[in-house]
Amino acid sequence: MFIIAKLFTFYGSMGSCKTSNLIVTNYNYRERGLNPIILTSSVDTRSGSNKVSSRIKGLEADAIAIHKENNIFNIIKDILDKDIKVDVVLVDEASFLSKQNIWELTEIVDKLNISVLAYGLRADFKGELFEGSQYLLAWSDEINEIKTMCHCGHKAIMNARIVNGKIVKDGEQIQVGGNESYIALCRKCWKDGRLK
Repeated sequence: MFIIAKLFTFYGSMGSCKTSNLIVTNYNYRERGLNPIILTSSVDTRSGSNKVSSRIKGLEADAIAIHKENNIFNIIKDILDKDIKVDVVLVDEASFLSKQNIWELTEIVDKLNISVLAYGLRADFKGELFEGSQYLLAWSDEINEIKTMCHCGHKAIMNARIVNGKIVKDGEQIQVGGNESYIALCRKCWKDGRLK
């Protein structure tokens, strides 16, 4: 039976357990004797290089750090050329990848018949799409939201950047940080600048 590979996107706001989901998916594949390959953007070095880790302490996995200038298709092709089986490609922090990187993910699906599961943010702290997110939303076969809640009880869809206890909406698009720098809010609380 021939299985058709797909590009799956899983997006959510900060704190929605995207990386936890990726690590659990990696574990499930490995438990069944399959070989997933984890890639992550080199932009996020909070876990060190070549590693992904969840905010849930103890959940981590080895990964290949990807720079925007890397050709992801060629990286996976090189692994296959060494007779290493690749059953699925899992991508953390996919929103930080370039348009070209996302195209290369589609090539892994379409030319190598390997499914890709990409996890990342949809929008930045200004409410604007990341380049990687824009093209994942445009080119994915399936798009799934990983939900989390705002402090007010509504679904959080915005990523508020916090500086000195206040929401800021100016600055560089990418500034890596965790709970000390970002909080997930619903659109209304984000607009109103309400943190609690």
